[in-house]
Amino acid sequence: MPAFLYAYPRQTVLITTRAKIDILGKEIEKDNIITIDWHMPVSFKPALYAISIGKTRLSHEMLRKSECFVVNFMPYSLKDKVLFCGRTSGKLIDKFKGTGFTKKEAATIDCPIIKQSLAYLECSVISELDAGDHTIFIGKVLKTQESKKGKRVFHIEEDRFTTTQ
Repeated sequence: MPAFLYAYPRQTVLITTRAKIDILGKEIEKDNIITIDWHMPVSFKPALYAISIGKTRLSHEMLRKSECFVVNFMPYSLKDKVLFCGRTSGKLIDKFKGTGFTKKEAATIDCPIIKQSLAYLECSVISELDAGDHTIFIGKVLKTQESKKGKRVFHIEEDRFTTTQ
């Protein structure tokens, strides 16, 4: 087992993005959702948040183009939909339709928010760091909103999740 797996369980979040991308030879504006465990706050002043995205992922391409993202903190009750977003490519499937998540427009960036989230961070990319097969995108937090209280999703391993007490 790789050493970093000892860092689990980790809170799982959904990152939402929007960008114009080429799909099957046609440029379209697309909204997408990616499930990640590798994320963290990195500064209080200014408020900065880092996310790590695999270089082969559609969201990686979309982040590079849009230079913004939303971190959606999801309730444990929606763990199956969180898993769906992590196991499904957004290239040919609309993950909002596939999960039934409702889109809400961000106030400070051109990006969707998942209405069912417990809280979210609207972020504008200010820096990228090459990290092997991933890129760490550092976003300046432009808006933070808590929608409701609830138990959050934590990833244990493979398709197993837990929550806080």
